[in-house]
Amino acid sequence: MKVLMINGSPNENGCTAAALKIVGESLSQEGIVSEILWLGKGALQDCIGCRACRELNNRCVFKNDIVNEIIEKAETANGFIFGSPTYYAHPNGRIISALNRVFYAGSSVFAGKPGASVVSARRAGTTANLDVLNKYFMINRMPVVSSNYWNMVHGNTVDEVIQDHEGVQIMQTLGREMAWLLKSIEAGRQAGIKRPQSENKIWTNFIR
Repeated sequence: MKVLMINGSPNENGCTAAALKIVGESLSQEGIVSEILWLGKGALQDCIGCRACRELNNRCVFKNDIVNEIIEKAETANGFIFGSPTYYAHPNGRIISALNRVFYAGSSVFAGKPGASVVSARRAGTTANLDVLNKYFMINRMPVVSSNYWNMVHGNTVDEVIQDHEGVQIMQTLGREMAWLLKSIEAGRQAGIKRPQSENKIWTNFIR
């Protein structure tokens, strides 16, 4: 089993990466493979709502950035962790642009698979950041994985993150909880327990 982790920070080896690496070490101890995919620093197109992806079999029409690579890797992943620094009590714009397109074009390859968010901050704004990221899971029938506190670390440098002993424990616990849920889902699958069937979506417009 494999967990795909996305580092949404513009800093490849900063505080967000440090948190994800701690989770990855915990997953490894439980026999779960993980991969951290960095969004990089180059230009990243936002979703323009063109709906061309509806004809492209889980791919976005824009092919000059990392979005379709994320969807392709998601097809064979069993779980996901999205990591972001905190910008004005919010995920940074880069990961939002990526996830808007990833879920609009490729939602079916994520559905039913566990997801978790990890955020980092010098001081505050983390809970609002988590709330935004978790909504991608909640709209897509994905179990949300928790820890023994909100999934956050604090620090302005990697060294400071490592000194956040509670934050480190939160990340370690998150890895174990993700591993447990993945193993439970697989055990259920082998026992013949199937996911609930998706119903046709009911759309309600407030202006008729």
